[in-house]
Amino acid sequence: MASAAVKRAQRELGELRANPLTNIEVETDGDNLLLWNVTMTGPAGPYEGGKFRLKVKFGYDFPFKAPSLKFATKMYHPNIDSDGNICIGVLKSEAWKPSTKMASVLLSLYDLVENPNPDDPLVTSIAEQYATDRPAFNKKAAEYTKMYAV
Repeated sequence: MASAAVKRAQRELGELRANPLTNIEVETDGDNLLLWNVTMTGPAGPYEGGKFRLKVKFGYDFPFKAPSLKFATKMYHPNIDSDGNICIGVLKSEAWKPSTKMASVLLSLYDLVENPNPDDPLVTSIAEQYATDRPAFNKKAAEYTKMYAV
């Protein structure tokens, strides 16, 4: 089973290298094909100009179970908590399909950063602020970007 996960991760990485995603860089953590370091350049808005790092870990049951994605860079976002955990539909066990490509996962994540989903928050207080006081949300998110995003 482990070799299937490694082969799939290697194929996904090869596709991402052959067709790089805009604003998203992917590298393996050393020789470990099951651990990726991703750097995402922030989209326009409060995250603009920031470089956000995240870790992608593939389990031995990949692609039958979703990989785990976690931001290493602190973000002020309703769908990302202070530990870097992410609430995104495509990674939920009931939505994950073995045919899901990592390019689409990373693009969905980029879209989530750009367009937060306050209806499915991980941090309710930030979601409420996003929904009711967008200027204050944008200011705080921009402050976090300036402080934490390299």
